[in-house]
Amino acid sequence: MQPQSPSPSVPQTSPAFIAASWVALLVGVVAFNVGLWNAQMALNEKGYYFTVLMYGLFAAISVQKSVRDRLEGIPVTNLYYGISWVSVLLTVLLLTVGLWNATLTLSEKGFYAMSFVLSLFAAIAVQKNTRDTMRQGRPEQSDLGQ
Repeated sequence: MQPQSPSPSVPQTSPAFIAASWVALLVGVVAFNVGLWNAQMALNEKGYYFTVLMYGLFAAISVQKSVRDRLEGIPVTNLYYGISWVSVLLTVLLLTVGLWNATLTLSEKGFYAMSFVLSLFAAIAVQKNTRDTMRQGRPEQSDLGQ
């Protein structure tokens, strides 16, 4: 009987994908915030959209981390796992309701929606890349979580 081989290691993430993930995150966040800066809306409305973006980024990273932890056998409580998913869905709902009721043109609403979704996706990809890089023992430029 042959000895069992060790579990396969995480495939190495390409530098191109890491760079593309960071560029997508920066483009999404910067575009969203430049749009807010130039928008003709009240400061409290700008604060609402900014807070939804920041909450969404945190929630997306929490979902990625808790899903990955569970796959790797690291304990994650059902409460935290559920709150992470509810938070992502809540940020999408909050942005949707905010944009639905905003006095913006359809192109502006689409701009905010697309830059928001791009930012959430990129935050998940950056978190995945950071975690994979740390797991492989390579140094990472930034320490954005595990």
